[in-house]
Order: sequence, then structure tokens, then C-alpha cells
Amino acid sequence: MKGGARPPGPPSAPWLTDDLQQLAALILGSHRGGFGDPLLAGIRQEKSSLQQAQALFAAPRVVLAHDSSSDPRLIYANAQALALWRRPWADMVGLPSRLTAGPQERPARAQMLAEARSRQAIGGYSGIRVDSSGRRFQIRGARLWTLWDRHDQAIGQAASFSDWWWL
Repeated sequence: MKGGARPPGPPSAPWLTDDLQQLAALILGSHRGGFGDPLLAGIRQEKSSLQQAQALFAAPRVVLAHDSSSDPRLIYANAQALALWRRPWADMVGLPSRLTAGPQERPARAQMLAEARSRQAIGGYSGIRVDSSGRRFQIRGARLWTLWDRHDQAIGQAASFSDWWWL
């Protein structure tokens, strides 16, 4: 093909764009910095950014991240998160993160996020969340941590858990 153009085909996965590969590396690195251990066993910093992004998206645990705006919006959700909240990538990423919890759970969620911000990283969080159809589920043992960019600026928060059940 002329000019190095790519052959036509399906669009690449949005979680594998260059920007989101960098975000995946920040999620993984910030977790290691906050907790002193890797988020995912076997994912080493020397792996390529593409390999890290693929592993994070396919991880057997839920991983989410939101930005640091006044009404934070989700900037990342892996396959487990998309399945649990029953939303496609295009609907989940960009969603105000407060909407992952029902109205009655939002004050406790906000308090927990403020605590995580002040401490940089916390573990053992439990709370109730709600999927796209309004079905509630309990999460337990969640880890929450601050996302730091390459200039040591806080750019958001991330969360991960693998223990949950429907209510």
C-alpha cells in the first residue's frame, strides 16, 4: 500500500491506543507505588506497553480508573468491569464514575474516595454498586489508589477488586 497506509479492516480495540497503553502503564505503576506489589502477577515493567495494556484489559479482576475532574469520569475499564457493569467500552469510558453506585451509596463512595486520595492508596474497601440496568452488587476487598503521571502529578484514581456478588 502507498504511504504506509494500513489495509482496511476492523478498528483496533480502543484500550490498545497509544494513549491507553500509556494509561495502563500508569495504572500498573501507580499500584506498585501505592501498595509495593504488582496489581497483576507476571506483568513486569520490562514488558512492552502493548503487552501490559493487553494483560490489564484481560485481567481476571475488575480494574477501573477515573480522572481528577470535579465530577470524575471513567477513563479506563477492563473487560471484567465492562461485563460486571454490563456496558460496552463506548458507554462505560466517559461515564461519570459516581454513576457506578446507586444514589443511596454515593455519599459513602465519595467519602471512601476522599480517604483514598488523602492516603494515596487503601485496601479492604467494601461497598455496593449498581450495573447499567440498576441491579445492585456488593464488592469486597477493593484496592483504591492515586494515579500518578510521569511528572508526579495526580491525574485520577483507580480501583480493583475480584470479590463481588449480586444482591
